[in-house]
Parts: sequence; C-alpha cells; structure tokens
Amino acid sequence: MTTASAAIPLGLKHRDVLFALGLVFILTVLILPVPSWMLDVGLALSMAVAVLILMVALWINRPLDFSSFPTVLLIATLLRLALNLASTRLILSEGHTGTDAAGHVIMGFANFVMGGNFVIGLIVFAILVVVNFIVITKGASRIAEVGARFALDAMPGKQMAIDADLSAGLIEETEARRRRQELEQESSFFGAMDGASKFVRGDAVAGLIITGINVLGGMVIGVAQQDMAFGDAARTYTILTVGDGLVTQIPALIVSLAAGILVSKGGNRGSVDEALLGQLGAYPKALAVAGGLMGLLSLTPGLPMPPFLLLAALAGGLAWFLPRYAAKQEESKRHEEMLAAKAPTAEEPVADMLRVDDIKVELGNGLVTLILDPAQGLSAKVRRLRKRFATEFGFLLPSVRLRDSASLPLNAYEISIQGVVVAKGEVMPRKMLAIDPRGQGIDVPGADTREPTFGLPARWIDAAQTEEAELKGFTVVDADSVITTHLSEVIKEHMPGLLGYAATRKLLDEMDRENQRLVADLIPGQVSLSVVQRVLQALLAERVSIRNLPIILEGISEAAAWTRNVTLITEHVRSRLSLQICQSLMNAEGYIPVIVVNPDWEQAFLENIVEEGEDRRFVMPPSQVQDFLLAARAKIQAHAGSDHWPAVLVAPAARPFVRSLLERVSPSTPVICHNELHRKAPVTTIDQI
Repeated sequence: MTTASAAIPLGLKHRDVLFALGLVFILTVLILPVPSWMLDVGLALSMAVAVLILMVALWINRPLDFSSFPTVLLIATLLRLALNLASTRLILSEGHTGTDAAGHVIMGFANFVMGGNFVIGLIVFAILVVVNFIVITKGASRIAEVGARFALDAMPGKQMAIDADLSAGLIEETEARRRRQELEQESSFFGAMDGASKFVRGDAVAGLIITGINVLGGMVIGVAQQDMAFGDAARTYTILTVGDGLVTQIPALIVSLAAGILVSKGGNRGSVDEALLGQLGAYPKALAVAGGLMGLLSLTPGLPMPPFLLLAALAGGLAWFLPRYAAKQEESKRHEEMLAAKAPTAEEPVADMLRVDDIKVELGNGLVTLILDPAQGLSAKVRRLRKRFATEFGFLLPSVRLRDSASLPLNAYEISIQGVVVAKGEVMPRKMLAIDPRGQGIDVPGADTREPTFGLPARWIDAAQTEEAELKGFTVVDADSVITTHLSEVIKEHMPGLLGYAATRKLLDEMDRENQRLVADLIPGQVSLSVVQRVLQALLAERVSIRNLPIILEGISEAAAWTRNVTLITEHVRSRLSLQICQSLMNAEGYIPVIVVNPDWEQAFLENIVEEGEDRRFVMPPSQVQDFLLAARAKIQAHAGSDHWPAVLVAPAARPFVRSLLERVSPSTPVICHNELHRKAPVTTIDQI
C-alpha cells in the first residue's frame, strides 16, 4: 500500500523524464521492428489519444485553454506515422502468413468494417481520406491561417488598450501583466496552429501514399518471393493494407475534427454544446419552421414517414421547450443574484467601519439589479466614468463604492462625498427617462418627474416608446445613465476635495522620468507639496484640466520666485495654460463667446481690493455685490440656452474675486481674464455686464 502510494508522486515528479522516454519509444518504433501485440497496444493508444483530444476540444471554454494543442498534434501525428511504418513492416514481412500477421486490431478492422471484402474497404478508406483531406483539413488550415493573421494584426491595438487601462488606473500592474502574457500566448497559439494544421494535411497525404505502397509492395513480395497466387496475394495484402489504413485514418480524422473545432471556436467562450444549444435555441421560430418542413416531408409519397415524423416532433418539442427553459434559467439566475446581494455578510473590521469612502453611491433595494451586470450595468458605467475623468481632467478619481441600503426608499439613491450626502434622487429601473430640454411638454404616456441632475422636466416611459420619444425630439436615457450623469456632475462640483495630499503625491510620483528632476527641484526647495496641491485644487474648482502637469509645475516654479500667495501662483499658472483654457471654451464655430464686464464694474472691483503684503482682501459693500450679482445673473441666464455656455471676461486683477462671486449664482460659468486669452484664440463679445 505504501509502495504504491509513493510510486505515484515519484512518477508525477519525474513526468518530464517519462515524457522524454515516450518520445524515445516512438522514435524506436520508427527504426526497430515491433511484435504484433505491441502494435495492437500502439494502435489502441492512438485511438484513445485521438478521442481524448476531441473531448478536450469540445469541452474547453476558449481555444487558449488548450494552448498545448499544436504540440499534442505533432506528437499524435508522429505516433501515427511510427505505427504506420511498424504496420507496413509487419504486413510486408509477415503478410503471407494470413490476415492476422499485423496484429488483431488491424484484422478486427478488416473483418468488422470491411466484412472481409477489400473492395468495400477501399471505398470506405477513400471516403475517409477525401473527407479528412479535402473537407476538414483544408477548412481547418484556412481558418488557422486567417486566425493567425488577424491575431497578429490585432496585437498592437490590444496592447495599446491594456496600456491605456493601466494608465487610467482601471487595472493594476499585476492584471496588466497577466493580460499581456495572455495576449502573447494567444498570438503564439494561433501562429502555432497555422503551422500545426500542415501536420494534419501531411498526415493525410502520407496515409494515402503508405496505403498504395503497402498494396503494390505486398503483391510484389507475395507473388515474387512467397510464391503466392496473384489473386491470393492481392486479396490478403489489400485486406491488411486497407485495415491498416482504416485503423490509422480514423484517429487522423478525429484529430482533424478536433483541430477544426478548436480553430473555429474563435472568440466564443464556453463548451461547444453550450454554444450550440444557446445559439440555436435562441431562435425557436427556426426550429418550429424546420419541424414543420420535416412534417411535410413525412407526408410526401414515397418517403418513409417514421424518421421525418420523429424529427418533426423533436424539432417542435425543442421549439416549445428551449424558450421556457431559458426563461426559467434566467429567472433562477436573477433570483440567486438577488439572494446573494441580500445575503448577510460577515461583520466588517473596526478599521473598515471607521473608514470614510471618498465617493459612495447607495441604492435602494429596488435598484440592486442595476449593479448585477458587470459588463453593461451601473458598475461598468462608473468604471468608464472614472476613465473619462482621468482623460479629461488629468487625475484618477478615488474608487466609487456602490452598495445597497435598506434605509432608502425602494427606487431611491444617494451620492455621498467623503461621508456627506450631497445629492439624492429616484429612478425607475425598468423604465426609460424622456427629458424635455426645451420645456415644450412631453406627449408620450408615462409618469411625470424631474431629471435629478439639472431639474429639467421629464417623464418615465416604457422602453418600447423610446423610438417614438426620440423622434419627437426628447432625450431618452436609462436609469443607469441618469445615476451616472448625476454622479458625474456631483464629482465635478467636488473635484478639489477629492484631490487629497496622497493623491497629489501619487500624481507627481507617476510623472515621466524626464520630469522627475523638475519635481525634485520644485519640492521642497521652492514650494511645499501642499502648495502644489492647493494650486491643482484651484484649477479643478474651475474645471481646468491638470493633465498637462509639467507646464503647471513650471508655472508654479516661475511664480514661486516672486510670491508665495497661492491665488497669485494659480493666476500665473492659468496664463501658462491659456491655449488649453481657450480651446476648452471654443464653440462649434471655432470662437469663444464672452460676456464682458464693463469698465465701470471693473473699476469698482479694483477699487475694493485691499493689498496687505502678498495677501489681498475684497471689501466691496454687500449692496454693491448684490447689484453686480443681479446684473450678472440676468446676462448669463439670457444666453443659457445657446449652443455653448459663454465665458465672463474681466481684468486680470479682478478675475479671482469675480469668480468667487459668480460661483454663488452660476458655478459652471467660466471666468477668464485677458492674460488667459491666447493670441490665436478668436473671441466674440455677445453681451456686457
């Protein structure tokens, strides 16, 4: 008992040696003669290996799960050729003794498949060769060739996509490394399959040639050397040769079929039976029509009724059963997901309970289904939102935590920033929201509401009415998009607070190597990290992208030579970013629409700025501030419906204070000064405050 149990790990431990010995045995068969009983074992092994390869090809989830297939195919081909050579040696040397000269496997195939009639055997053998060589092998070779070409052509694009996801922070370095390795394996696999398919074709050709040699050589040896009658020699050697051909061509056909299944699997995931049932069963009408046609054929005079009637009943039964089975499976899956979402979880550690999420979205129990689909649901849209913010504003948002909350109403949601609820709303998960941006009234049946982000009049409608509402000029979005849009605007409003000290440090650490010297010279020699953080926060507060971080740091370095005032440093950095700021403000016609603050108001602002060293205070009387806000609000709202939101243009010294006032009445209105207008930026004045 102990010896046997110890022998298994020993064999597994030295499986590389056993594998090498197996290959040496195959090479030995090519050189040395083998007895008939050993040939029987080899032929049975060849058949078993072929069936095993086919079963694995049927049940794998994706082609890359059987990446060793080209190597296995080469070894299986070598094994069959070695057995072919060994059987040829036995047939030619011992064929005169009878049909059992080459072992019982070949004799069994000769008697069972051919019934002792070599003409039948030749016909069956010819059909197998034609099917294998012309149909399966040729098609599989072409698919492998095209697949290898497309895999290599798509490799740069996939590599760039992985790098983009890594840069945006959507994946970790470990995941990126795994994807790159998988991409390399995929291209190597399809390239190897392109070459391995030639093994299969060569094997089919070799089998045909070997069969011809065996028949002709056997008859020559039988008549000339063994004194056999020509008829006896022809019959004996043909039966042995065709039996040998069948016993080698059947495994070759099975392996060719496995190769065809593997390369034709493409990007489909799941086993072949799952794909066939899922895709064919997805169209019950097709099954019903096929069943009806079989029923008509069963009634055709001269055709046998039972087989066609049986097929008609089978197709009709599948057409009735499969949709109901799929619906039941979907309902069961949805029920399990709901139970999993509501299942009690283990108590969180105290440290996790005390941790405050930077961004959190809590959903009522009726909205849990929105986060169950990882590919198309709310989770996927939030991931895309983080990627868009990274591209647009230059820093990666903190992770957004999505969780259900039993304390909320069924279809309600809340958005929290750093532990504080800053926005809330309600959506209907199985409805579409038709938004009326022009206020003309929605004449599509549904439940009236207000769009939670901008407060526009809207109506929840059925999904079937989407096209009708869009044709009437309404904007139609689903519940996921409503929450995502609301979250996006909330994040834009609170971006400065989300760029913390650690996030700023990470931004600087991840800069290119050539810019690290700039960081080292700036911090802490000229300014502290907190000053850089406050400048970046000030830019984000006015929705200016910080993606061009080297220019921002250069601007901070220049301003730090003459001031430590963060506001003055920020104004200088904004002037360095003038081209970027102007480009973001251009409308579709290519110019910047501005509302100019007239000289009287500019003078009033400048007169109420009190300088105390590097600090500046704004001391305008409240009544005058109120007059300015009323005038500014009227002008801004008058142009709010235009294609592009206008900017307010003011003198450089007054810009920070005008911005701080306008933030109360119109936070999204950009305020720029003359120093921030690039020399090539076309400006059009559309009004005056």
